[in-house]
Amino acid sequence: MEALEDSVSAWSCKQVAQWLQEGGFGEYVELLCGQHRLDGPSLLALTEPDLRGPPLGLTVLGDIKRLTIALRRLQRRNQAQLEELGLRPADSPAAEPLLGTTGREWSCDGTDRRCNGGDRFYNGTELRLRNGDRSALCSAATAHTHYNGRCRQHLSGRLDPEVWKTILSSIYVFFVFGFTSFVMVIVHERVPDMRTYPPLPDIFLDSVPRIPWAFAMAEACGLILCYMFILILLLHKHRSILFRRLCSLMGTVFLLRCCTMFVTSLSVPGQHLKCSSKTYADTWGKMQRALMIWSGFGMTLTGVQTCGDYMFSGHTVILTLLNFFVTEYTPRTWNLIHTISWVLNLFGIFFILAAHEHYSIDVFIAFYITTRLFLYYHTLANTRAFQHSRRARIWFPMFSFFECNVNGPVPNQYHWPFSKPAFMKTLIG
Repeated sequence: MEALEDSVSAWSCKQVAQWLQEGGFGEYVELLCGQHRLDGPSLLALTEPDLRGPPLGLTVLGDIKRLTIALRRLQRRNQAQLEELGLRPADSPAAEPLLGTTGREWSCDGTDRRCNGGDRFYNGTELRLRNGDRSALCSAATAHTHYNGRCRQHLSGRLDPEVWKTILSSIYVFFVFGFTSFVMVIVHERVPDMRTYPPLPDIFLDSVPRIPWAFAMAEACGLILCYMFILILLLHKHRSILFRRLCSLMGTVFLLRCCTMFVTSLSVPGQHLKCSSKTYADTWGKMQRALMIWSGFGMTLTGVQTCGDYMFSGHTVILTLLNFFVTEYTPRTWNLIHTISWVLNLFGIFFILAAHEHYSIDVFIAFYITTRLFLYYHTLANTRAFQHSRRARIWFPMFSFFECNVNGPVPNQYHWPFSKPAFMKTLIG
């Protein structure tokens, strides 16, 4: 095979299979060459993240490392072919400003991190960093983001929990809920008189008779989804990132909800709702009422009854966000969990409408805004090319702050969060 290595870029799948067999990787021939048609150029471009992640998904650590070492040796012997394929930049002075000449990498907060030992990758290939007379090899896969003619370098595949940011996101959503409760109190003072402004025409509400117990069932669906998400959060390896994203999205949607229900006061959607404008004596009275709503999470199950908080449905926001987080952060093969989550989401929405607690447009807008914001957020987070873009920083400053050190999709990995008690360690080792 040594003679063939002078033209690896011209190898066929059969020759790649022969190289794998001779290297002791015969069990992967069918996967790499049969199923995924790996030829010479794609073999040179193969990286350790490719081996670990989908669609290959190798799970034996020793095989992954041995195959990675063999690939690196092959790439070293074929540097010219790598450059011709555009997989490796030439070792020229023009390439040095891109990486810096001090062996540093720059994070989103402007601080620099030095690399010591190991190999640095650029586009999946090995790249040597030169620093004077020494050669520094850094031990992380790097990606580059281009915007406004500049390039920022960050770690590809790094998932920093950054617990302090998660705490900030918790404080953010905590205060947003408090602000929302206060806005509900103000809106209650402006509820239109039902005698002057009767319920608006609504196809669903006019066609489906009211079910008195339906709203309690909608909140029960939300509680079940909440317990499911808490269990997933507890067992997920990257729980800090998940909770930070939930708080960020939920806070943003409810902040938008504050604006919409403050600006426009809709008439009460049903005659069964005993709502009339209520004026509080002073600011302290409003604060007390807001605290009551806040502590009861705005749920009728906790004895909270609000009026005028329409356009759009907060219950729909909670149901939809929890459903999307449950389905996004569980493996695709967990079909039962996904089905239960969607059933709870859709039945919860139906129960909200069946209880005549919201107009159909309230529920539709809430579902649409929540799903779009969830998808936009995760698209930006999973697409590193847009992660540090100027547009993202302007329109989504909080996203840019929370996600700047989370490079790439969050894998669904689970592990037991608690360590073994001391007596168990003594018994079972």
